[in-house]
Amino acid sequence: MKQDKPALAHDMPGVVIPDSQLAREVAELIRDTESELLFNHSTRVYLWGALLGKRKSIAFDPELLYVAAMFHDIGLTSAYRDSELRFEVDGANAARDFLRSHHIDEVDVAKVWAAVALHTTPGIPEYMDGEIALVQAGAGMDVAGRGFDAFSEEQRAAVVAAYPRGADFAGKMIDAFYDGMKHRPGTTFGTFNDDFLAHKDPGFERVNLCSIILNSRWG
Repeated sequence: MKQDKPALAHDMPGVVIPDSQLAREVAELIRDTESELLFNHSTRVYLWGALLGKRKSIAFDPELLYVAAMFHDIGLTSAYRDSELRFEVDGANAARDFLRSHHIDEVDVAKVWAAVALHTTPGIPEYMDGEIALVQAGAGMDVAGRGFDAFSEEQRAAVVAAYPRGADFAGKMIDAFYDGMKHRPGTTFGTFNDDFLAHKDPGFERVNLCSIILNSRWG
C-alpha cells in the first residue's frame, strides 16, 4: 500500500523521502513494527541526514540512507526482547536481510549494515561512507540536538511539522531505549547505552574496564 507522505517546506529543495517500491515497503514494514514515536523519529533521522548531506555536499544514495534510517532502531522493539545482541546489530541484520530479499548489491548492503550498526558509535561513522556518517549525524540531531544550529529554524519547523516529536519526546525515547536493552545489559558495555539503564534502574551497576584488566587471569 502506498503511504501518504506529508509535504515538506519549500526551503528543503532536493530533500524528499524516496518514493520507490523499496522505500514504500520499508515504510510499511517499519510502521507495522515500530511505535509512532520510533517511526517518526526514524523518518526525521533520514531528513536531518539528507539535509546535512546536501548542505555539506556529502555524497549519499537517498534510498540507502532512507532504509538505514528506518531500520536503525528496530532492534529496540518487542520483536527483539529475547535477543542478546546489541540492539544496533539486530537492526543492522534486519536491514541486511530486507535488502538481500530485494537483491540489492552486497556493497550497498554492507553500507546500510554499517550505518545501522555504528549509529551509536561517535567518532568513527563521520569518516566513512556518506550513508553511514549521515545516519549517525541524523540520530544525534534528533535525540540529543547535536548540530541543532546547523539547521535553520524553518527547516526544523518543517521536519517536526511533517513528523511530530509529540509530548515528552525525550522521556519517551529514554523509555524506549531502556525497554529495548534492560534484558541485555551486558550489550551496553563500551557504549553510552549504559546511561539509559543507569538512568532508569538505580540498581544497575556499570562494568568498569579498569577493574576487568586489574582482575583478569593475567593477574
